[in-house]
Amino acid sequence: MILGMSTFTFMHVALSLVGIVSGVVVVAGMLKSNLLAGWTLLFLATTVATSVTGFGFHREQLLPSHIVGIISLILLAVAILALYVFALRGAWRRIYVVTAVASLFLNVFVLIVQGFLKVPALHALAPTQNEPPFAIAQGFALIAFIAIGISAARKFHPR
Repeated sequence: MILGMSTFTFMHVALSLVGIVSGVVVVAGMLKSNLLAGWTLLFLATTVATSVTGFGFHREQLLPSHIVGIISLILLAVAILALYVFALRGAWRRIYVVTAVASLFLNVFVLIVQGFLKVPALHALAPTQNEPPFAIAQGFALIAFIAIGISAARKFHPR
């Protein structure tokens, strides 16, 4: 047990947090038209690992978290192809930006969900996640990521 979590859960959470932090760095680089190769590899690898390890939590039925994981893995596969196979040529540059930013959004989306489930102050505000504070947090994140994604798609022209 680490911080009250199983080792597997701790590793999943750690991968997720590293993916989010490195993803923020990668997107900030995109906004300055910089391809940060090391940070990008870290972001893509940890975000893929986060989605894959999410399936390691035993459940009897398909849950929304599984669907988010499947969508994330599809987006990440396209981002990896766009970057490493198609070298961001032509339309692949924008495809990469959209899929990378969307993957980061999904990780943040899950962070918000988990925050409202596990942080007592947030849970008190939205115990069923059907309350306005939860919707406002998710809505703000969605709008912010759409705006950032549009800006990054326009500005990202690495050499």
